[in-house]
Amino acid sequence: MAKVKATVHGAVSIVNAIANKKGATLGIALKVIVEMETSPGKGIIIKSDNKSLSSRLINKTIEKIVSKEDLEQNKITMTLDSEIPTGYGLKSSSAISSAVALACAKIFKLKFTDQQILLAGVDASIESKVSITGAYDDACSCYYGGFNVTDNAKKKRIKYEKGPSNLIAVIFIPKNRKRGNLKNLKVMSSVFENAWELARKSKYWDAMIINGLATSSILNSDPKIIPSLIEKGALGASVSGNGPSIAAITKKENESTMKKVFSALDGRIIVSKISNAKAEVHEM
Repeated sequence: MAKVKATVHGAVSIVNAIANKKGATLGIALKVIVEMETSPGKGIIIKSDNKSLSSRLINKTIEKIVSKEDLEQNKITMTLDSEIPTGYGLKSSSAISSAVALACAKIFKLKFTDQQILLAGVDASIESKVSITGAYDDACSCYYGGFNVTDNAKKKRIKYEKGPSNLIAVIFIPKNRKRGNLKNLKVMSSVFENAWELARKSKYWDAMIINGLATSSILNSDPKIIPSLIEKGALGASVSGNGPSIAAITKKENESTMKKVFSALDGRIIVSKISNAKAEVHEM
């Protein structure tokens, strides 16, 4: 009988990776906690209040880390608790798969590098069809925190920088979950390429604004919201991931002003600090 606890945080998009398989993201403090224990027997039991959870993603992630032999001899029970709303572009899948991989490696005492843990989740995301690109950009910010600029096709981190700790993300979660056609993002591939180049030069907010204007016009959000947020003091604002959430990054004192801009829309708002916290796991 062993028991471990893994914690991984969420993230917001700076540059969407679908068009060019190159992305940029920023860690936020909303977290996923996985508690895992092993007991004699076999099978995987997942306990969670989250009804829209992909058990396929979790099972695939476990298979990437744990040997067939260990799976035959151990019953794995895991409890998953997430502060990240699922299916809104806030990287819950990346956070969950990394937390599960990290917990598995710890409980079975396997010597995995950070990159191997990340890739287990990325590959599981592709195989369980949770993500188109495997979301290596998302996985990096969830796992390492801070700003991460990545080449998803090469599964390579091009740039990493700590995020400013005095900033918050004011995130709008719309009632209407309808998204536009993701294929249309490729029509704007040169725009996303330019945004990515800006992120690579640490011009994160400019990159995020360009990404916000391009994604909102394609993914059914109101593009006018982006300039409104900037006008009221957001440093950067964009649809996060493939939506439909919209994140505005700002100083703490502008929180109520951001909320006021979003209040014209139908939905709810969550506020999170920026996170530079690396994923962690420990025995219980």
